[in-house]
Amino acid sequence: MTTADERGNGIHIGSVRGAFAIGDHNTVTHHEGGAVPARDPAQEELLRAVRALHDDLSRAVESPQITALRGELAETEADIADTGAAAPGRLTRLRTALADAGAVVGLLASGAAVTQALTTLAGG
Repeated sequence: MTTADERGNGIHIGSVRGAFAIGDHNTVTHHEGGAVPARDPAQEELLRAVRALHDDLSRAVESPQITALRGELAETEADIADTGAAAPGRLTRLRTALADAGAVVGLLASGAAVTQALTTLAGG
């Protein structure tokens, strides 16, 4: 891109990587994004189990407990994906939702995997 200002001075920009500013009194702020937070293996295991249980619940008969569990699973997945870990409060809410939907969850291997991963992360 080449342009000329009113004084006849030209500006030529080849290729740019990062941030830049042209002109007087400019401020540039550049943020590199896309870095995924590092996750510990226990959080990775929980994430895999949460996704599997979420998929398995698509075949379950809908109930208020299943709806609540789906919500907690989605929030847990988002927390781990965004921050690298599910916070202790999130783990507690997920454990409660699992217990409330116990009749259905107990029949699914993925439910047992989530419970086991929670026990590893939060204890007991």
